[in-house]
Amino acid sequence: MGTRRASADGDRRIGRRALIVGGAATAAGAAVLARDELARWWWRVPGIEKPREQGAVDYTGARWVAASDANWRRADRPDDFGVDMVIVHVTQGSFDSAVQAFKNPEHKAASHYIVGQDGRVAQMIRELDVAYHAGNRDYNERSVGIEHEGFVDRPEDFTDEMYAASARLTARICARYDIPVDRDHVIGHVEVPGTDHTDPGPHWDWDRYMKLVRRARTAQADTGPSGSPSATAG
Repeated sequence: MGTRRASADGDRRIGRRALIVGGAATAAGAAVLARDELARWWWRVPGIEKPREQGAVDYTGARWVAASDANWRRADRPDDFGVDMVIVHVTQGSFDSAVQAFKNPEHKAASHYIVGQDGRVAQMIRELDVAYHAGNRDYNERSVGIEHEGFVDRPEDFTDEMYAASARLTARICARYDIPVDRDHVIGHVEVPGTDHTDPGPHWDWDRYMKLVRRARTAQADTGPSGSPSATAG
């Protein structure tokens, strides 16, 4: 979350797939595809919202707590924006204070998830949608943001429980969108172009974290496919 509120990023955009519906419908043998695309197109019209199941989460280990609508933008990722990155943040405060900040429409920023020092996970924005967390529009559109409870200058805040829970979450996100588990695709907020944030800071143990993510990813692969983002995805 850092020290500066991210700027609002609230314009609605018609997805690339919707724009090609007309051409697809006229192509030979594409009638079924066209009907499917047209059925999905209606909610992209400005003022019409895609139906959502209230309280649904994308990660089964998370508890749903809704962020303010002012702190994210409705989308249909990965159909309209491909997801190829996880961005690691530190809250610069307690778990509860981060939740309250993201519920506040004046905050103008929020991440998809918050991970506590005790390993609990809250999801506040669907992975389908664009969270205002990176301070960079392109990075917002292509990433999932994860906040971690604590302060960048207090290494004791980064507990074993936090590392383990966050690694499992990141591994699941990487599996869902086929994101490589490496430091080009799992990055810190400080690495986002144009940002003045320093999180997760010098005490975040990247070597340890990435080993845990890879281990969790391997374990998850052994237990079956991750599935698509949905109320039961995880």
